[in-house]
Amino acid sequence: MSTLARARCRLGAHPTATDACLAAAVLVCMVAGSFTDPHGPDGVSWGVRTPDPLSLVLMALGAAALVLRRRAPLAVLALTGGVSVAESVTGDPRAPVVMSAVVALYTVAATTDRSTTWRTGLLTMAVLTGAAMLAGPLPWYAQENLAVLAWTGVGATAGDAVRSRRAFVQAIRDRAEKAERTREEEARRRVAEERLRIARDLHDVVAHHIALVNVQAGVAAHVMDKRPDQAKEALAHVRRAGRSALDELRVTVGLLRQSGDPEAPTEPAPGLDRLDELIGTFRSAGLRVETARADPDTELPTAVDLAAYRVIQEALTNVQKHAGPGAKAEVSVVRVGADIEITVLDDGSGDPAAADPGGGHGLLGMRERVTAVGGALTTGPRPSGGFRVHAILPVRNRRDTTAAAKDPA
Repeated sequence: MSTLARARCRLGAHPTATDACLAAAVLVCMVAGSFTDPHGPDGVSWGVRTPDPLSLVLMALGAAALVLRRRAPLAVLALTGGVSVAESVTGDPRAPVVMSAVVALYTVAATTDRSTTWRTGLLTMAVLTGAAMLAGPLPWYAQENLAVLAWTGVGATAGDAVRSRRAFVQAIRDRAEKAERTREEEARRRVAEERLRIARDLHDVVAHHIALVNVQAGVAAHVMDKRPDQAKEALAHVRRAGRSALDELRVTVGLLRQSGDPEAPTEPAPGLDRLDELIGTFRSAGLRVETARADPDTELPTAVDLAAYRVIQEALTNVQKHAGPGAKAEVSVVRVGADIEITVLDDGSGDPAAADPGGGHGLLGMRERVTAVGGALTTGPRPSGGFRVHAILPVRNRRDTTAAAKDPA
C-alpha cells in the first residue's frame, strides 16, 4: 500500500479530526486572504489592509461550522451562507468568508443526490451573489462579486463529480461482489448436483447387487446339505454379483478422481444395450422376468440411456426385495413419438414405497434421475395387485435440444 493510500485510510478512520484539520486550513486561508488588496496600484498586494473584528468573528464562525459538515451538511451550509451574506453586506474591506460556504456547498453536493445539489447550489449562488452585488459596499460588477458566483458554482460542480465517481466505484464493487457470489453459488450448486448423482449411482449399484447376493446366499444356505451342486451354482452367482458390484463401484468412485489421475475410468456408462445382461442377473437369482421391446434403431443420449437402465434396475431390485416369493415382473421398452416409455410391472403382494418408512430412497432416486433428463415418472400399486413403475423419457435430452436450437446445422 502506498503512502498516499495509507494516509487516506487513516483520515477515513477519523472523519471528525479530518474535518477539524480542514476547518483550521480554511480559517488560515480566509485570514491570509483578508490581508490582501486586489485593487492595489501594482495588482494584488499583501499587508496593506487589516480585517475588522467582525470579519474575524465571522471567519471563525464559518470555519468552526465546517467541523460538523459531514453530520449536518445542510445546516452547516445555511450557517456558512449566513455569515458569508453578513460579511458581504458589512465588510469593508471585505474578507473571504465565502470560502467556508463554498466548502459547505461542496459537502452537500458530495453527500446528497443530484436534485438536492441543483436546488441548494442555485439557491446558494443566487443568495450570495445577489447579496454581494446589491447590498455590498462594492459596485455590482466588481470582480469579488463575480468571484462569489464562480466559486460557488465550482464547489457545487466538484461535489457532484465526486459523488458521481463514488457511486460509479461502488456500483462496480457491487457488481463484482454479486458476480463472485453468483460464481460461488453456481459452484455449490454443481457440487450438490454431482454429489446427488453419485449418491444415486451408488444406491442403484449397491441395492441391486446386494439384493442378488442376499437372495443367492439364502438359496445356497437352504440347499447346501441336500443339493450341493445347486448351492455351488448359487455361490457362483454370488461371486459374479459381487464382482459386478465391485466393477461398477470402481467406475462410480473413479468419477471422483481428478482429470489427470492415471486410473480414470474409461468404461462407458451402462444403457439399454446391456438390458439383456441386466435381466439375466435377475433371472439367475430366481426372479421371473419377461421383456418386450419396441424401440427399433433408437439411439438415446448417454444421460437418458443411463436413466432408462437405472430405472429398470431399481424397479426390478424392488420387485426382488419386496414383491414376495413367486412374483413375476414384466419389462417393456416402447418408443412413442419423441419419447421412450419404460414400464415395469409385477404381480407381487409387496409395496416398495411402504417397505421404506422414508418413502423409498430407490423411488426418490428414480424420480430425480428421470426429472434430471426432462422426463416424468409415475409409480404406484396396481388395482389387480402388484406394483407399477412407468417412466417417460425424451429421446433427446434438454442439453441436446438446446444445442440443436443454437446450431440447426
